[in-house]
Amino acid sequence: MNLAFCSRCQEGFQQDERIVNSHGQVWHEACFVCAQCFMPFPDGVFFEFEGRKYCEHDFQMLFAPCCGKCSEFVIGRVIKAMNNNWHVKCFMCATCDVELADLGFVKNKGRALCKPCHLKEKAASSGKHICFKCHSIIEDGPIKFKMEYYHPYHFNCTNCGEELTASARELRGELYCLPCHDKMGIPICSACHRPIEERIVTALGKQWHVEHFVCAICEKPFLGHKHYERKGKAYCETHFNTLFGNICFHCNKAITGEVMCTMNKSWCEEHFFCSCCETLMNARSKFIEFDLKPVCKKCYDKFPNELKRRQKKIEEHSKKFGKEK
Repeated sequence: MNLAFCSRCQEGFQQDERIVNSHGQVWHEACFVCAQCFMPFPDGVFFEFEGRKYCEHDFQMLFAPCCGKCSEFVIGRVIKAMNNNWHVKCFMCATCDVELADLGFVKNKGRALCKPCHLKEKAASSGKHICFKCHSIIEDGPIKFKMEYYHPYHFNCTNCGEELTASARELRGELYCLPCHDKMGIPICSACHRPIEERIVTALGKQWHVEHFVCAICEKPFLGHKHYERKGKAYCETHFNTLFGNICFHCNKAITGEVMCTMNKSWCEEHFFCSCCETLMNARSKFIEFDLKPVCKKCYDKFPNELKRRQKKIEEHSKKFGKEK
């Protein structure tokens, strides 16, 4: 007598009929289907929820959460954070992309950050640095060693063994306290106050890194080009002339080349020309001052006599007025 019944249709089984057995329950082969789409399970793979069996597709559609990054269904371990669900590999630091599932994270401006990145942003916002060794904020002065920042107390002087302070100096890949460093006779740059180990510039009674010896106005390095000194400062040619040199009466710019000085004025060599015919003149050219401007001899000879006499009276009056003053 057959006492077995199908778990779905509750009917018995025919002799020699194929039976599906799962976890102690039996089904007709045609009855062992997805509870949602009523289709057979592909390759026999199914997912169970609250006593009902589903194919993978319908189970994901009904119950599986979607990943907040890739929007795919999350099967297996689900990371719940930042009001969302994530695959383990999709829940990463917004800055360095390290996986956060087993590291923990800090919420920062709506982003998930690993603790080191959070500290870096916090330090940057306050103008401070993160120690490359202990990964905490450097509250007091840091030391820079091999292009990274550290708390000074992580190191000792290579020479005397004393614990270092922010005044420590790096030299040839080693760290020294300031007294030991100064005893070694290494020149110090007057701009950055760090040792000069390669090319050195000596100017203004001081020593400089090549890239730190710059114009006091535009701050561009001279890099071996000529500089001009005035009252303890260095200037490029353009800014020296702008501040202390001659200004062209025509273009109103600093004269960097030859200077034409006459009539109590200065001109660039290429701007000293006749105000009438615009013929370029030089120091040997014959010209007359007329209406406070230079006029070549040829143009002046063409002026009417009345105009010349009027100009002469103006000049005499100007000289007389100047003497009375």
